[in-house]
Amino acid sequence: MAMIFHDETYRDDFSFHNSPESIRRYPFPFHEDSYMYAINMENHLPGKPGSSYEHPIDVDEHYVSEMRDRAIVLNEDPKRCQALPHMMAAQWDTLELLMTNKARSYPDLFTLERNGDLWHWINQPLGIDDTFVFGDQSTLPYEPMEYITRQAQGDFCIVDQRNDTLWMDAGMVTCQADWSLDFDIGMNFMEWHAPVPMAHELGIFDRALKFLMNVQQGRPVRRLNWTMTVNPRLDTSPENYHKWGPDKTTVTAQNIGSKLHLRCELQSFWRLPRSNALLFPIRQYLISLNDIATIPKWACRMHRVLTTIPDSIAEYKGFSRNRQLALDFLAPFDDGRELTLGGEPE
Repeated sequence: MAMIFHDETYRDDFSFHNSPESIRRYPFPFHEDSYMYAINMENHLPGKPGSSYEHPIDVDEHYVSEMRDRAIVLNEDPKRCQALPHMMAAQWDTLELLMTNKARSYPDLFTLERNGDLWHWINQPLGIDDTFVFGDQSTLPYEPMEYITRQAQGDFCIVDQRNDTLWMDAGMVTCQADWSLDFDIGMNFMEWHAPVPMAHELGIFDRALKFLMNVQQGRPVRRLNWTMTVNPRLDTSPENYHKWGPDKTTVTAQNIGSKLHLRCELQSFWRLPRSNALLFPIRQYLISLNDIATIPKWACRMHRVLTTIPDSIAEYKGFSRNRQLALDFLAPFDDGRELTLGGEPE
């Protein structure tokens, strides 16, 4: 079946919407009735057909609109895409990984032909048809990371590995959950995770760093992360807090179902072959409470998670102000029954 792309917005009138198929393939992040930080890594293996895990790099019905929103952000603030000079090999690694995976997984949408270093790339949804020389930056309209991540959903960080830690040395970050590439670039793993409450005391980041530094080429891993946001806004950056921060005051009992969104990040980690850097795609998925309510298991479990989560995490995850409204909305769906483990709909 040919993919149908929505014509929708993530700002102004917020016309973003999920089809029923998009709701059911949502990577719901709560596998049990409570939540606490965990490394929760697993091998990034193919999932069920139609799921967000089916292909290594997911493309869905929101692709064209998300790429249009990325272009708007970059036009307003080019610093959302940065790479330190020593990361050029990792940029080419990233371009190759994304192109080859997209062409292999979605041959009706993307085509890659390689004749030695002469590459021909066709992106049908975005109307791109380019020929370039792999390794020659002058043959592309942008640096290689920017070129390909203008055509890929989610944010992308490339972290260099040296001195027994990881360093945030390149990225395309236009749809982040309240953190700044411009602030974090050049920082090490512990420095850029410093604002996260409780996790450092629990030793989460020490274990995560050790795990990530041992990720092997050809064996990517993944995990889910989440936060909450008011309105289906992709760009919730610190730079634009003046635009999205006041949204939190607009939530009422009458509109919370359509306004409050669970924002799940499917994070994967790939060892890059030439540079030995790690590519860190952060793919965002948005779903409203109204959409969650169409999956009874999810609505029930989310009520239990939001009931028991510590206040400091609720603040960090962006919903402390509207927590009680969310609980009131979800409470009718929680009938006390035992739920199956995992995030799959029943």
